[in-house]
Amino acid sequence: MRIISEAMNGGKIPERFGKFGSEFSNSGVPSRSIPFSIAEAPAGTVSYAIELFDVDSVPVCGFVWIHWLAANIIANYVPENVSINADFVQGVNSWFGSDGKDASIGYGGMAPPDKPHTYTLKVYALDCKLDLQNGFFYNEIIHAMKGHVLATAEAEGIYKN
Repeated sequence: MRIISEAMNGGKIPERFGKFGSEFSNSGVPSRSIPFSIAEAPAGTVSYAIELFDVDSVPVCGFVWIHWLAANIIANYVPENVSINADFVQGVNSWFGSDGKDASIGYGGMAPPDKPHTYTLKVYALDCKLDLQNGFFYNEIIHAMKGHVLATAEAEGIYKN
């Protein structure tokens, strides 16, 4: 299985998907989600789950920053900015509570504070849809996927600070 994305091709992630873009949630979080396609998924794939994360955030905030969690994606192509009106379920990202509010669900774009960071998009091919609701947490998707992962793929890109 492979991920194809202009935003996550191992090079520079376009500015519009993070803090240098022009689209933000009401709480100021970058909101324009990245597009990607999934190729060569294994036979028996019913849905996909994704996570978009930043391991370079650990020295800055003490943990891996989650930018996007989603499940029950049935299409092989996820268009740009789909997070705003997604037809799949989305989880809570690490922007959760950062603005003093209760949650940030869906895509929360890149905003590295100290240096360019590398972001990883991981896609899971699953043999079922997951029993998750909008606003699920990372631990919930990890537990729900156990025994259902047919394949995984990763793509990386760098966003400037």
